[in-house]
Amino acid sequence: MTRTLDGSEILVYSAEVADALANYQAVVALESTLITHGFAYPDNVNTALAMEDAIRAEGAVPATIAVLDGKITVGLSRQQIEDLAAMDRASVRKCSRRDLPLTVGLRQTGATTVAGTMIVAHMAGLKVFATGGIGGVHRGHPEDVSADLIELGRTPVTVVCAGAKSILDLPLTLEVLETQGVPVLGYGTDTLPAFYSRSSGLPIDQRVDSPAEVAAIVAARDALGLQHGTLVAVPVPEADALPIEEAEQAIAQATREADEQGIHGKDVTPFVLARVLDLTGGRSKVANIAALVNNARVGAQIAIAIAEAAKAERV
Repeated sequence: MTRTLDGSEILVYSAEVADALANYQAVVALESTLITHGFAYPDNVNTALAMEDAIRAEGAVPATIAVLDGKITVGLSRQQIEDLAAMDRASVRKCSRRDLPLTVGLRQTGATTVAGTMIVAHMAGLKVFATGGIGGVHRGHPEDVSADLIELGRTPVTVVCAGAKSILDLPLTLEVLETQGVPVLGYGTDTLPAFYSRSSGLPIDQRVDSPAEVAAIVAARDALGLQHGTLVAVPVPEADALPIEEAEQAIAQATREADEQGIHGKDVTPFVLARVLDLTGGRSKVANIAALVNNARVGAQIAIAIAEAAKAERV
């Protein structure tokens, strides 16, 4: 789809992604905030490339998304990923729905969040987006609700994740998702994964055990004309998971420290994540990266199943 501003294109595709879409191949969207704001160098570049490699290994095409000098770019090159990683994070705007017109209009560079990536993926014709953990409702601050949850309620993209970040209030996050009409699917699990840990103990709406089952649900959503997203929650690989008790202890301490230091709003998540990293001796990062790569792999399998179902409909 062509998008222009002042006569110039503002939505551009890499040659690989454009060719894949033209040939009805499976494409998986990836966010770029993990590159600019998620991990330090070289973990940010290595993780982004490992996710792309996992998608290609399954037979799909990765499309890492960012805004580069005002152009929404679908499918970053390795050099563009390296360039983003080298930028001062203060000079890169985190792009959610609110921020996209600011970044595009002022010709800035921005990294897409979960919500921002969903918007661009839908705009670009991508059906599946793989990430680590979505945002949610902050612990102790129920008024602080991530834009990710609202976007899931109004943008029909399938988001593959390890649940919401476990530093959040997971029961309230599920309540907001229910209010937004978003089905939460447990991929090979009957409970909501807890990001660093394989289970929160909280129920999900439906267990699914194959990409074909997810594709069938997505096809039914689209046939019904519904405009909400579909959340596919995948447990972190067992070998890299943190025991829920250990994760909870670190999260509780980090959240308490954030409150004591008067840290609120958008500053809470990066502070708590950094403290959890310290308190777990780096094991939370190992779990995070393992989840990201695994979600990319599962996302590719789901994207292929959706593409094959669509091909069968065209025949």
